Amino acid sequence: MDAKYPLRINKYLSSQDYCSRREADGLIKAGLVKINGRVAILGDKVSETDKIEVSPSVKSRLTTLKYYAYHKPASVVTHISEDGQTDIKEIFPLKDKTIFPVGRLDKSSRGLIILTNDGRITGKLLGPEMNREKEYAVRVDKKISGFFLNKMSYGLNLGDFITKPCQAKQTGFDEFNIILTEGKKHQIRRMCDALGFVVKDLQRIRIMNIGLKDLKPNEYREIKGKELEIFLSELGLK
Repeated sequence: MDAKYPLRINKYLSSQDYCSRREADGLIKAGLVKINGRVAILGDKVSETDKIEVSPSVKSRLTTLKYYAYHKPASVVTHISEDGQTDIKEIFPLKDKTIFPVGRLDKSSRGLIILTNDGRITGKLLGPEMNREKEYAVRVDKKISGFFLNKMSYGLNLGDFITKPCQAKQTGFDEFNIILTEGKKHQIRRMCDALGFVVKDLQRIRIMNIGLKDLKPNEYREIKGKELEIFLSELGLK
C-alpha cells in the first residue's frame, strides 16, 4: 500500500478496499474493527506493524456487492429530490435501500448511470484526478461544423474553468458524440452554449467499459461476468 504512516484507521480500511472512508466510520462505530486486539475508535491511527482485524461479516459483504447499469429517464433527478421532483430511487425498479447512484446526471439529461451498494467505487470513479472516460450522444439545434468539433475537442474557456481536451466526433447533421474525462456541472451544455449552440438532447451512453447498450428508459441490467471484472480491475479493486 502506498501510504504514509501513521494512518487514520478509516483511511487504512478504505485503502485496503474494504469500504469507503464514510462506511469505515460506521464499521468502527459498530465495533467491527480491532487494532492489536483492541476495539478501534474513531480517530485511531495505525502503523505498519499494527495488526488490524475486521469482522468476518464485513468480509462476507464483499461477496454480496451488486452493480447495475440503469437508463435514467429525462426529468428524473439523481440527487435528493426537491418539491415536485422525481428521485431516481423512487422509480428504480429494484426496491433495495442499500443501492445508490454513483455520481449525477442532470435532470434534463438521460442515459447511463451506475447504481451499486459498493461505496468503494465512488471516489475511484468520480475523483477528478482519475480521468475516467464518459461518453455522451448529443443533438443540438443546428448543423455541426468542423470548427465546432475542433473547439469542443481542444478545450474551451467557460469563465470559471477551461475544459480539458476531449474527443468529439460528428455522427449526424446536428449530432455528435463526445468523450469526457471530467464531469463539471452542465459541462456539455455550457460548452455548446459558449459556441452558440443549444442542446436539444443529451444522453450518456458509456462510463468506462460499461455501455448503455439497448436499455430503454427506466430499464436496468446487472453488471457481471467479464464486464464487471474489467470495470473493477480498471478501478483498482481487483
